[in-house]
Amino acid sequence: MAEYRHREIEKKWQAYWEENNTFKVEIDKSKPKFYVLDMFPYPSGAGLHVGHPLGYIASDIYGRYKSLKGFNVLHPMGFDSFGLPAEQYAIQTGQHPAITTESNINTYIAQLKNIGFAYDWSREIRTSEADYYKWTQWIFMQLFDSWYNKETDKAESVETLYALFSKGGSAAAKAVCHDDLPVFSAEEWNAFSEDKKYELSLDYRLAYVSESVVNFCPELGMVLSNDEVKDGVSERGGYPVIQKKMNQWMMRITAYADRLINGLDTIDWSESLKDQQRNWIGRSNGASVKYQVENFDKKIEVFTTRIDTIYGVSFMVLAPEHEWVKELTTETQKSEIENYILETQKRSELDRMSDVKTVSGAFTGSYCINPFSGERVPIWIADYVLAGYGTGAVMGVPSGDQRDWGFATKFGLPIIPILDAQIDIDTQADATKEGKYINSGMINGMTYQEATEKLVAHMEANGIGKGKINYRLRDAVFARQRYWGEPVPVYFKNNEAGKAKPYLVAVKDLPLVLPEIDKYQPTETGEPPLGRAQNWNYTPEGSTESYPLEMSTMPGWAGSSWYWYRYMDAKNDTEFASKEALDYWEDIDLYLGGTEHATGHLLYSRFWNKVLKDLGYVKKEEFAKKLINQGMIMGRSSFVYRLKDAPTPTFISHGLKDQYEVVKLHVDVNIVDNDVLDVEKFKTTRNDIGTDPQFILEDGKYICGSEVEKMSKSKYNVVNPDTLVEKYGADTLRLYEMFLGPLTESKPWDTRGIEGTYRFLRKLWRLFFDQNGVAIFKDGEPTKDELKTLHKTIKKVEEDVENFSFNTSVSSFMICVNELTDQKCHNKAILKDLLIIMAPYAPHITEELWAHIGETPGSLTHASFPVWNPSFLVEDSFEYPIQVNGKVRLNLNFAADTSKEEIEKAVLANEQVIRWMEGKPLKKIIVVPKRIVNVVI
Repeated sequence: MAEYRHREIEKKWQAYWEENNTFKVEIDKSKPKFYVLDMFPYPSGAGLHVGHPLGYIASDIYGRYKSLKGFNVLHPMGFDSFGLPAEQYAIQTGQHPAITTESNINTYIAQLKNIGFAYDWSREIRTSEADYYKWTQWIFMQLFDSWYNKETDKAESVETLYALFSKGGSAAAKAVCHDDLPVFSAEEWNAFSEDKKYELSLDYRLAYVSESVVNFCPELGMVLSNDEVKDGVSERGGYPVIQKKMNQWMMRITAYADRLINGLDTIDWSESLKDQQRNWIGRSNGASVKYQVENFDKKIEVFTTRIDTIYGVSFMVLAPEHEWVKELTTETQKSEIENYILETQKRSELDRMSDVKTVSGAFTGSYCINPFSGERVPIWIADYVLAGYGTGAVMGVPSGDQRDWGFATKFGLPIIPILDAQIDIDTQADATKEGKYINSGMINGMTYQEATEKLVAHMEANGIGKGKINYRLRDAVFARQRYWGEPVPVYFKNNEAGKAKPYLVAVKDLPLVLPEIDKYQPTETGEPPLGRAQNWNYTPEGSTESYPLEMSTMPGWAGSSWYWYRYMDAKNDTEFASKEALDYWEDIDLYLGGTEHATGHLLYSRFWNKVLKDLGYVKKEEFAKKLINQGMIMGRSSFVYRLKDAPTPTFISHGLKDQYEVVKLHVDVNIVDNDVLDVEKFKTTRNDIGTDPQFILEDGKYICGSEVEKMSKSKYNVVNPDTLVEKYGADTLRLYEMFLGPLTESKPWDTRGIEGTYRFLRKLWRLFFDQNGVAIFKDGEPTKDELKTLHKTIKKVEEDVENFSFNTSVSSFMICVNELTDQKCHNKAILKDLLIIMAPYAPHITEELWAHIGETPGSLTHASFPVWNPSFLVEDSFEYPIQVNGKVRLNLNFAADTSKEEIEKAVLANEQVIRWMEGKPLKKIIVVPKRIVNVVI
């Protein structure tokens, strides 16, 4: 084969791998296992751009490398295929989301196969397929049937909760649950009907129904997560989002707050990602204190990390959604409060949490009583307080908090000094270490530590509060009022009091399959889309009556919170994975994905994994030993410059634009080559530039400007990998993406640089074939130089791969091929090992060349990674630069083991050195071994 025909070679080997199930993996206890996994993609209609495969290529290299090292490698791929985009398209077009999703997945699979990934496609999963979400539903049922026992510090079956209640009543169960649940004795429990017992147990379960404040989008008719809302509108469609109270399914992730924090110390994840999770969970020590509401039989409970500032409280703030706001609002304040609540509903929780500058609020007209000072404290509402965080109430201490100070200043509320050494408000925590308390009753003159201990002791002794650990983390909403998601396996039946309560469907009736409906939007009466389904009811075994099924579906994170286990045993019909598979594969050894999942997918996945561990289904507390967040490949945007206010659309070339007043516009990078615009394609692909645009050129060309930006369709800077694979080959793309820079850092994409990588592969080809296609590789003994070049490369590549430094490996390959070319090396023994170490990076060309040199029939995948020999790296000689008075005058070669004395004699006897010394006496000679010799005269 005279030329390196990349497409012919790549298609050949991709077909070979598929026909021979080359990457299919089974349990093999004779080998150590290695499980490498990418965060699986949502299959969008746009398909992959060149930024997407970065992590996939890195994981593929590492997986192939571990296979060559003798590991049994599990490297699967699947699709997170439930999602809002497909549903929105269904609402707009009437096409079932499954059709859109199937089409998108087919595109993704074709693109992934085109790049040559070593995936075991026999294990492919899709979260939207019933044989997968059957087990998502089953896991939900395990959560519903569990509670968190503080004494054993783990989730347990509800049966153990019943047993504790029967022996010791509600006090016997040290559960993670709401504080204000009914109190009952063992005798009362045992006298309750089964119906009453079941109702009481619902408030203890890990999955429960609760009224909560959610991001509700009336236009979409559904609840959105915080990351689906931006600037008060839905990310998809830009529709207004309001805050609304709704009955929602919740997951009691707060039960695991401490274990989620402590577990971070046991896994090899980046510190920045761990810090994001720690901050999101937000563990803080403090105190819970109760304020009696004036003229009401109510007490407002507040959590504070600074109980020592309680004498400085001058107002109380409730969340606008707090359940008591309406009741506490006086008639004169009613209009103001209602208007403020309406305005608050337009802002997402994320906006409210992040906005530290806006000061707003409204007075309810009611007061509460400071339990220490006895002072009347006005009760306000403000949107910086969230109903779902803590108790939904915050005590305002203007002299101790910047936001409280701004609030008090704006509304004319008192600011009470509480320290004799008042320091700048932003450093109040330091002030407590230096000052003594004033205007602070029982703690006047005390230090911070003394004051805190005394106040907590007083509260606990008098029943007005207690010391407490609080968390920023809140229980997770586990429902979406939309169609394209997993049905929740729950039906509702009225209890003896006539209240509808949730019950699980029978396991044998799983999967509860998503029903067909006529439209994919909420009903005209406001019910979720499943309200449109015919006979969306369930008849329990032995019953003659049908009951309504849950009409909300699970959120997008449900199916992605356990999927790595399904890959272990993807076709199992009787369990989510067999014990044999779970015992063998255990957990993920290497997980790759983006940092954007730090507080969503990764937190929920760790939570579900811990529940499955507690219940005895899996072995490991944490699901992924090592996690790497790949950096982002940024797009290289191109720009044209339109003459402002010109009657005919006129575009000015980049070098001339400063002479005119222009408007900068993005242009499709795929019609720009080395910054030169294809003017004719620009005319035909843009419908916003008029029918006869004019171009002012430079040397007959239109030169575009450029900037590095995030790659996106809106910036016209998306580069399709299919185009590059067709032109340069998948191996070139793989090498180039790795060559761009360190895996974990963001880097700009520049298609212009890929040509050099392509030339490198053609140079590799020339080690095996001459320009006429004649094979020039041969048997024989390698030279010392050839062995040195090869083995230093083996050593470097092994170190680089183990350290995920893939960019430096590519550099090593290039140096190696250059050196072997200079050495005119065509030795099969050398070239064979070079192909093996390059195979993870460039699998197609190495497979082809491996076959040509007559190695073992079949795939290079089953070869063994060569072992570098340190004896080949020992230097036989060293060429010393010889200086005379600090200036290099010549170079002399000495054997590596030559002594300093022998070097000195040889240098001083050298004719050129003698000439440069010009007859002057020697002052000294300095020999730095394997570095330099300096003759000083």
